[in-house]
Amino acid sequence: FHVSTGPQLNAQLEGWLSQVQSTKRPARAIIAPHAGYTYCGSCAAHAYKQVDPNITRKIFILGPSHHVPLSRCALSSVDIYRTPLYDLRIDQKIYGELWKTGMFERMSLQTDEDEHSIEMHLPYTAKAMESHKDEFTIIPVLVGALSESKEQEFGKLFSKYLADPSNLFVVSSDFCHWGQRFRYSYYDESQGEIYRSIEHLDKMGMSIIEQLDPVSFSNYLKKYHNTICGRHPIGVLLNAINELQKNGMNMSFSFLNYAQSSQCRNWQDSSVSYAAGALMVH
Repeated sequence: FHVSTGPQLNAQLEGWLSQVQSTKRPARAIIAPHAGYTYCGSCAAHAYKQVDPNITRKIFILGPSHHVPLSRCALSSVDIYRTPLYDLRIDQKIYGELWKTGMFERMSLQTDEDEHSIEMHLPYTAKAMESHKDEFTIIPVLVGALSESKEQEFGKLFSKYLADPSNLFVVSSDFCHWGQRFRYSYYDESQGEIYRSIEHLDKMGMSIIEQLDPVSFSNYLKKYHNTICGRHPIGVLLNAINELQKNGMNMSFSFLNYAQSSQCRNWQDSSVSYAAGALMVH
């Protein structure tokens, strides 16, 4: 998924970040992909460039569960996540608060090690925060296949953390997984080539996310079944935002980059799409 030596990885991340503008800084939340860095590293940089290390002290990382069936959310059982750059400390105080709600389970070490949706954000988090590396903690949360009402409950729970300017939410998601190996082959011929149809489908979903409306996003997923693997973490974020908007908080979300692993032109092809965006509080 990424090169394993610190100096190499550092140089790669630095290269991608140096090519991007910070226009939405300080981001309160970002959506970024979790594929191999050769595919999505440059896309993810657009989101991480919006992180302000001077004010960020706690980073919630919400990733979908790819390997274990999970109907709720799960917390890690370890204290530290290692990256080739430096170690990241898990915030045991916040973990304690979340655990007390009775809404979480523990993931096994095996699940934790197998799951890349959180892991792929650790080096980028470390890089974005390197100027304050001893001054922040992370709160990794594995998000299960939540019902709409559960997304609402978790959104409500996380909204009070999202309200705090010293917290950052990293929402881990790739976008459309298209092709026979993903059992998904939606194609709207009016858009032209297959890859253009995929882009049109993704951008429809992205613009609904930018409207910050969890119900519309759920309806879009029901209608098109777009294979957005982080749809539940995104749903939780949208519900948390919704909760804060009810209390008069003014926010906006913008996508900053979109990419595809390759351009599908026939039924034998396959691709995964990536998008990076940032939430700002005004």
